Amino acid sequence: MCLIVFAWRPGHAQPLIVAANRDEFYARPSLPLAQWPEAPHVHAGRDLEAGGTWLGIGTNGRFAALTNIRDPHQPPARKSRGELVARFLTGDASIDDYLSDVVGRAPEYAGFNLLLGNAHELWHFNARTSEPVMLEPGVYGLSNAGLDTPWPKLLKAKAALHAVLDDPQPERLLELLGDAQTAPFAELPDTGVGLATESLLSSVFIASQSYGTRASTALVVQADGTRRMVERSFGPYGGHLGEVEINA
Repeated sequence: MCLIVFAWRPGHAQPLIVAANRDEFYARPSLPLAQWPEAPHVHAGRDLEAGGTWLGIGTNGRFAALTNIRDPHQPPARKSRGELVARFLTGDASIDDYLSDVVGRAPEYAGFNLLLGNAHELWHFNARTSEPVMLEPGVYGLSNAGLDTPWPKLLKAKAALHAVLDDPQPERLLELLGDAQTAPFAELPDTGVGLATESLLSSVFIASQSYGTRASTALVVQADGTRRMVERSFGPYGGHLGEVEINA
């Protein structure tokens, strides 16, 4: 998952609103959003290469999502970051206990941002720069750096999320996730991947022959705990492969 914008507003009619794009190589096998057969309380996509996931919901209002930290110089990791989301969704540990374990094991993984929530709390953990933080109400964004790092794509997506908060329907969230316009060269960050790649990765929605946005996900949680989750899947050059809707 390479871009997540979300509104956390306890006490509102929709306390959690999430719009997220998962960017990955098209050749990496995965399954779209579905109920997991071995854990029926979990609804998420699945990475078939390592078995984890990038975003999903579980029982008792559990929510988890992940972005990678872009660093071409980091050493290979021993474990897949997607298992961090999967273990939280399939388990029953409190957020405090789970994050205590994750903090101690963070060096086993390449750099990551982790969001964990339930009906009452939402937490963020950046494996490189901070201790876990319980988030105050607000609108936030994560890409492949820190929380609210002002990359052009993140600023654009956050502004678009603000604009639809009066009526946060999944269709409107998916529309903002489809913005394929790249940022001007002068506004690009320098993460060590070269100008051409920085430009390709600077759009909210990424499309190319081998790498791009594989899934766009909209999640709207209601005050009574009911959740509507819609995911669109894509192939090379942004070709639309299908849509799944979950009401849980």
